[in-house]
Amino acid sequence: MLEVGPGPGGLTRALLAAGVARLVAVERDPRCIAALADLVAAAAGRLELVEADALRFPIEGLAPPGALVIVANLPYNIGTELLIGWLERAEAIARMVLLFQKEVALRLTAEPGGPDYGRLSVLAQLVCRVERLFDLPPGAFVPPPKVRSSLVRLVPRPDRPSAEELARIERLTAAAFAGRRKMLRRSLSGLFADSVATLSALGLDPEARAETLAPADFRRLAAALGTA
Repeated sequence: MLEVGPGPGGLTRALLAAGVARLVAVERDPRCIAALADLVAAAAGRLELVEADALRFPIEGLAPPGALVIVANLPYNIGTELLIGWLERAEAIARMVLLFQKEVALRLTAEPGGPDYGRLSVLAQLVCRVERLFDLPPGAFVPPPKVRSSLVRLVPRPDRPSAEELARIERLTAAAFAGRRKMLRRSLSGLFADSVATLSALGLDPEARAETLAPADFRRLAAALGTA
């Protein structure tokens, strides 16, 4: 199991008490590293504390492929960036149970056409089954944040895009959602020689906007991008 940002170790202690056999905790604050020294000693080899930047920490090799469980109360300023990096390496992961700012959780689970639907929705839902489990009020934390939080479970799909395919989907969604009010024929004109013809051939309306397309539609477009 991997925990990111253990801080004073509240969640870390709970995970150890629940019986996790091996827990790797990544923390960049040296003050927290020092504060958790006694917990490392008490864990008798089950807890490995690593001082590192989670954005640059390699998760490959921590567990057999497809067996790593990531559990974290994510720092809200880098939570989305961390998640996208893990989505790109989903072959290493069994599941992720992550606490986000509620507005991020709403984006992760949003359906096409809704105000929260966007690039993050498409990427997460193509790679994982995404479920918002429950919300937490600010008073659940010390010190309390100014926002509500949501716990989200993400389980990689067996039919998820390959790394190469996901890279194309990332390019495609970046262009499509760069101007939410733009028609697809315009927002995708820089990626396809004839965006109108490409969209029409896939049965998609060239005058539709990105927010109306389902994740599966973006996957089909990414396949066309690979042959363009």
